[in-house]
Amino acid sequence: MFDKTMQIAGYDPELWGAIEAEAQRQEDHIELIASENYASPRVMQAQGTVLTNKYAEGYPRKRYYGGCEHVDVVEQLAIDRVKQLFSADWANVQPHSGSQANAAVYLALIKPGDTILGMSLAHGGHLTHGAKVNFSGKIFNAVQYGVTDEGVIDYDALEAQAVECQPKMIVAGFSAYARHLDFARFRAIADKVGALLFVDMAHVAGLV
Repeated sequence: MFDKTMQIAGYDPELWGAIEAEAQRQEDHIELIASENYASPRVMQAQGTVLTNKYAEGYPRKRYYGGCEHVDVVEQLAIDRVKQLFSADWANVQPHSGSQANAAVYLALIKPGDTILGMSLAHGGHLTHGAKVNFSGKIFNAVQYGVTDEGVIDYDALEAQAVECQPKMIVAGFSAYARHLDFARFRAIADKVGALLFVDMAHVAGLV
């Protein structure tokens, strides 16, 4: 189909220069954002294959397009390996980002206008935890919790806030919080007010 000997460097030197510059930047700096990790050469090799040419809407063996028999094998491998890694009963590996994954959780479990209680973006939360500029703050009634002057979550205050606003879902997760979350306390608070507990661990999953 194509000349496989033609590389980016020879075809588009300007683009290749930017790619090389980014590779050097990553080589010279330490990335402290856990979710912005370095993909291994093996991962990048897989991402640069003919799989990128194939539509595969739906799920393995339940697609809306034909010719997905090999893509089905790849996706099922990913599902099985994620389930084993996290000791999970089921897994969905289709979201391209944490934001898409969060949207899937919200739309599957709660309704537009429902109240969610998530960490404020200014206090270390994620845009999708109810920020007004994000879909989560536009579609849902987003109430925000934060941290104290010492930079930690006051779980007693969080519990009182949950009792007051009676959320349908509490989001336990963050993108810039330097402490461990007390997931057991979050579970207890959610149970007390009858809320679903949604743990967004996208930013620390790689460390787990």
